[in-house]
Amino acid sequence: MLAGWLAAGEDPARFAVLDPALDAAPDGVALFRAPEEAAGAGHDAILLGFKPQQLRSLAPTLQRLAGPDIAVHSLLGGITLAQVAAAFPAARARVRVMPNLAARIGKSPVILAQQGLSPGEREEVQALYDRLGLAVWQEDEARFDLVTALAGSGPAFVYRFIDALAGAAADLGLDAEEAIRLATVMVEGAASLAAGSDLDPGALADRVASPGGMTREGMDVLDKDDALRRLLAETLRATAAKGAALAREIG
Repeated sequence: MLAGWLAAGEDPARFAVLDPALDAAPDGVALFRAPEEAAGAGHDAILLGFKPQQLRSLAPTLQRLAGPDIAVHSLLGGITLAQVAAAFPAARARVRVMPNLAARIGKSPVILAQQGLSPGEREEVQALYDRLGLAVWQEDEARFDLVTALAGSGPAFVYRFIDALAGAAADLGLDAEEAIRLATVMVEGAASLAAGSDLDPGALADRVASPGGMTREGMDVLDKDDALRRLLAETLRATAAKGAALAREIG
């Protein structure tokens, strides 16, 4: 995310990193090793980026950074706004944030939910995360885990599809490296076309698959008994359920 903001032209001086182990921060970005150092530097928000299971142990050490003038932004998968509020009770606002890896290149959906922001602050938050791609507010937090499964975890599923498609081509006789290159470029082009098209992806698929042609023959395999859709529904269901489970583990 930091790389994405800097690539988008944000001033490095706007950011600071608190990390006891990081070798170095990008040029112009302050690097602190301990909360005591960061607390004296001045800030209006903190962004939590560690494993959700560490919330209980790390929150007490970070509370000095989350006073009544501070908004706490959380990248912690499955952790609710209420849990963030309980961990940082003095903070004036809380924001759940879920990007994906494409934030580095400014092409990530960024899912947001908030508690305590004023309308003006909400617009500022929207503008900040829009720099990473497309920020979308989720007004019903109960759906946050499902949206995270789609937009946050989704790249992993796409990568798996690319790998499987290329692997299948290699199993049928294509050179493995060539198959990966072709599959990757094909998916990039198909996604770009879908993003800029007035047609939905289903209609685009039908445009490619003419009746009685080669593509339609393959599509018939994917479409049989809705097997692909049912598989992906189960994938999203399991992913979203893990988010809820993480929240229960933290309590």
